[in-house]
Amino acid sequence: MLTLDKVYHAAFKLKEVIRPTDLIYAPKINPEADVYLKTENLQITGSFKVRGAYYKMSTLTEEEKAHGVIACSAGNHAQGVALAAQRSGIKAVICLPDGAPISKVEATRSYGAEICLVDGVYDDAYNKALQLRDEYGYTFIHPFNDEDVIAGQGTIGLELLDQLDGIDAVVVPIGGGGLISGVAFTMKSLKPDIEIYGVQAAGAPSMLTSIKDGKIEHLDHVSTIADGIAVKEPGSNTFELCRKYLDDIVTVTDDEISTAILTLIEQHKLISEGAGAVPVAAVMFNKIPVKGKKVVCLVSGGNIDVTILSRVIKRGLITSGRTCQLNIALLDKPGQLKGVSQIIADLGGNVISVHHERASEGEDINGCYLRIELETRNYEHIAEIRKALTDAGYCIE
Repeated sequence: MLTLDKVYHAAFKLKEVIRPTDLIYAPKINPEADVYLKTENLQITGSFKVRGAYYKMSTLTEEEKAHGVIACSAGNHAQGVALAAQRSGIKAVICLPDGAPISKVEATRSYGAEICLVDGVYDDAYNKALQLRDEYGYTFIHPFNDEDVIAGQGTIGLELLDQLDGIDAVVVPIGGGGLISGVAFTMKSLKPDIEIYGVQAAGAPSMLTSIKDGKIEHLDHVSTIADGIAVKEPGSNTFELCRKYLDDIVTVTDDEISTAILTLIEQHKLISEGAGAVPVAAVMFNKIPVKGKKVVCLVSGGNIDVTILSRVIKRGLITSGRTCQLNIALLDKPGQLKGVSQIIADLGGNVISVHHERASEGEDINGCYLRIELETRNYEHIAEIRKALTDAGYCIE
């Protein structure tokens, strides 16, 4: 049974392996609130997951430790279990789908785990892990639906209460629900007036749907750049804890998540993965009532795949009005491109690409098209440039 004593015991055991992560003041995230960032993206392994994994292993019997542990994950849980096992002197086997990014596979291997690549997707790797558990007597370390794992994640709540007085609200990502269950249980038990808000990706709202329907729901499909919280079904333990302790659950879109990742990079020099950025997105875009409140956003991890980081940044630039593309119909005569460029330059826009082509079949024989990509300050700047071009007689499509 989950108790405060168990969370305090977890905090004591975790002193051996984790480091307390910093709480950073971030006033620009939402000027109407006092916003702080709990930087679990700077935790060892780059994620909070090592907390629950290590505490779970500390509770195993000597016989269980001798048999070893097994887990299934394509991301942070794999690395957390691998490091926790290495620090505990326990054999760890991690089942991964064969399509998992090479960087994540190698990161897990670097912590001393034995890697088992499984043909297919996560569910296939999960079934393989259960098969190996039964065959070899390993202890399965569940990523979220385990009270010892939840207690380990709850130690973040203890840290927050030590780090900051007068917290009004804490905003936490939700995938399977292990992190928010631990944080909400711990903080509500000690300070019942603190509000706890969960955030899910709009493309993977399994806990939100389950809470609304009053029963655990299984999503047929999930799709989000926040792969760390792309969970189709919450756990039985986490569902009950979330239903009891959360004030609300909201969702954010992939565009909003991308904007939050970009904001954390630019304003605070922090790299966050999609799952870690969803609380920041919720506060930035006023998905929850934060005006006048002292709010903590729990940035849960920073293990974003560098191969998609540039795409995420580009999406964030578009969403925040930092870049735009204009399609302009022109007459095919000298000076047209110069005129457009002059207007943009006078207003402080920066041209980063130009594509010019003559009209295709069926169009005006004297026409041409200019597709131009710009760096801009914000949406107001884009509107200013569009209006100036239109006032000058250019036709923007």
